[in-house]
Amino acid sequence: MAGNKNDFTQGSIVSKLLRFMIPILGALVLQAMYGAVDILIVGRFGTTAGISGVSTGSSIVNLITFTITGLTMGVTVVMGQYLGEKKPEKVGLVVGGAIWLFLVLAFIIAAGMLILARPLAVLMQAPEEALELTVLYVRICGGGIFFIIAYNVISSISRGIGDSNMPLIFVGIACIVNIIGDLLFIAVFHWNVAGAALATVMAQAVSVILSIFIIRKRNPPFAMKKEYIRFNPEIKRFIRVGTPIAFQEILTQLSFLALCAFINRLGLDASSGYGVANKIVNFIMLVPGALMQSMASFVAQNVGAGQENRARKAMVTGMFIGGSIGIFIALFSFFRGDLLAAVFSNDASVITRAAEYLKGFAPEAIATAFLFSFIGYYNGHSKTLFVMLQGLAQTFIVRLPMSYFMSIQPDASLTMIGLAAPCATIFGIVINLLYFVKIKKELSGNISDFTV
Repeated sequence: MAGNKNDFTQGSIVSKLLRFMIPILGALVLQAMYGAVDILIVGRFGTTAGISGVSTGSSIVNLITFTITGLTMGVTVVMGQYLGEKKPEKVGLVVGGAIWLFLVLAFIIAAGMLILARPLAVLMQAPEEALELTVLYVRICGGGIFFIIAYNVISSISRGIGDSNMPLIFVGIACIVNIIGDLLFIAVFHWNVAGAALATVMAQAVSVILSIFIIRKRNPPFAMKKEYIRFNPEIKRFIRVGTPIAFQEILTQLSFLALCAFINRLGLDASSGYGVANKIVNFIMLVPGALMQSMASFVAQNVGAGQENRARKAMVTGMFIGGSIGIFIALFSFFRGDLLAAVFSNDASVITRAAEYLKGFAPEAIATAFLFSFIGYYNGHSKTLFVMLQGLAQTFIVRLPMSYFMSIQPDASLTMIGLAAPCATIFGIVINLLYFVKIKKELSGNISDFTV
């Protein structure tokens, strides 16, 4: 193990979980700033159609990015389990297999995005004024998808060995480059949506190149050889763990794509307002997202070490931490969503529509803290098939039907459309709680003995 600080099988749960989670949260904050800065600068120096183009285009790109992130979670979990089992010799094979697999996927995905950009934009019902801008955004990001994928793979490897500081450094570098690129390409050169996409790709490229240089100067707790970069048996193991997570991400992002399409039909102001609100939502979801990633790594090590009670206590700790923070975020989003939206746009109509959506979405800040702690716990146990199935249930039983129904009402309210997300999450919490009760005897220990 890379030092006691990265060993989650001993010591204070609260201290170690927070110490690991805070850099992940910081990295997610900076990562969310990519899209936020794009929308902010396009909103200030570009056009309303540009906001819609970036919003719809980034929704398509996020489908790819979050799917890859889900698949790389399998790498993180398997690495954590091997380190918990004190088998560092296996970790090098996992890393080599991951490099080989994601390199192949990068070429396939890049070709698909370049070819299918227009059909995807049309499918998303991008407003006519923003259609060409959406296509342009997707194609530019598709051309640089290698760097976006590489960043996620490198970050998953770092989290797998219990190091959450390096991803923070990588994304910090990328965020600075992205802000500089946005200001140069959009505010100075007036490239609008093209400038936003180019800045994003350039930022990821610089981050990946520097991260590779930094990693080569460090001594990871496993052996890595060139001959490991090939198709090997470890690929099957982390794919088996990661595929259900990736599939769930695909379905979740598809539901957001469908939601974007539903709202695009309501006109340019609603589309742009949702685009702004969606960037704020990315920040609202940061704490739950950090909890889920941290929980998976924390639980995986303890599962490998046979310490189920400690894994369970970590899950409950995460719920308390995330829920407490979520209350304040939810209240502010509900009552002053207009202040948040005003950061991204000067257009009063766009600000009003964004605040309208946030009012319905606000309870999600609390509910996801509980849901994502459950999901991180199950991911750490490699029970990713269940995670996928509960995600399917949320998407197709609650989120999509409710969003669509609310969008076709006369004088459709973005508040009621936004409410579909927390309703789906509460439904998911019920499913996860029932599953926890079902498997409690299978996994040793009892939740009632929670102490920290």
